[in-house]
Amino acid sequence: MSWIKRRPEVVEYFNPLEITPAMATLLSNVDAEAIVIGPNDLIIYMSDSVNNFNLQRDNRINNESLQHLVRAVRRSGNIQEATMELPRGPLGTGTHDLLVRVIPLDANGLICVLIFDDSEMRRLDSIRRDFVANISHELKTPIGALSILSEAVLGAADDPEAIVRFANRMQAESKRLSDLVQEIINLSRLQDDDPLKNAKVIDLNEVLLNAIDQSELNASARNIELIYSEQAQARIKGDQSQVIMAISNLIENAINYSPEGTRVAIALRVNDGLAEVSVTDQGIGIPEKDLERIFERFYRVDPARSRATGGTGLGLSIVKHVATNHGGDVSVWSVENAGSTFTIRFPITSHLTAVEAE
Repeated sequence: MSWIKRRPEVVEYFNPLEITPAMATLLSNVDAEAIVIGPNDLIIYMSDSVNNFNLQRDNRINNESLQHLVRAVRRSGNIQEATMELPRGPLGTGTHDLLVRVIPLDANGLICVLIFDDSEMRRLDSIRRDFVANISHELKTPIGALSILSEAVLGAADDPEAIVRFANRMQAESKRLSDLVQEIINLSRLQDDDPLKNAKVIDLNEVLLNAIDQSELNASARNIELIYSEQAQARIKGDQSQVIMAISNLIENAINYSPEGTRVAIALRVNDGLAEVSVTDQGIGIPEKDLERIFERFYRVDPARSRATGGTGLGLSIVKHVATNHGGDVSVWSVENAGSTFTIRFPITSHLTAVEAE
């Protein structure tokens, strides 16, 4: 079997006796993922991103629905088309929504499968409908506060102490507004981008050290010790910046809801082919009635505490989006006045196996 590389993000392999280099070049430039199947049902060409859909194993199609389509094309000689919903990974509710078109290429049984992934468009349509209403409400609060405070400053022209007090409040509200806008931008980018389309191998240990480093300043200011326990080595596929953002949000959340002088523990484990990152605090905990809603956009267990810590109500929603988009999930265990543990899980990449640390 010969190997060629047409462009950096696409790797194809083919038997030159059955598919020509010209056809391989054509398929590599089609705006769809492609599989070519020989008359013996062996895959003789496959664009690299097909691996994200888990449609093949040992050079054969292993998805029952797609197998039926290929057989129907072999029998009839006609193009077949269908929609398919595939899980993004072994965890969570994220899916790939695919349009699959199966085309006979010649009379010798050569068949081409074209895969169009319209998951992003469907996801964006469902998300954006309610996002605008939520965001307009959240923006009104700091903007309204700034308007009132500016009027108060104008009315306190002869009271320097009041002006300083109002100015400090304005600074706090401005920072809150700035943080909120940045979180909205982050969430919007997550919703617009599929991290598995151009996925790269990510070293989770490196990601965790990066996220912890970003939180050191905030932790030191609150006299909170960050403890990292690397109990395994694991590599996953996805977008490194997104994974760092998610884990950093969990660490910052733990710091903000913990009393001063306590500890936040971060651990990396491997269990049944899954990488598990847990963040445990000794904070105020979460009431049982709020646990199911904690990952909703703009949901806050304690609005007063969120205002005090500068919380936007989007941090945990971003964590959930990152986990789901990487084929994983996130969960929480919590007891009031005892603390919380957030655990985010990712499927380990099949290209590199996780190795338990000694």
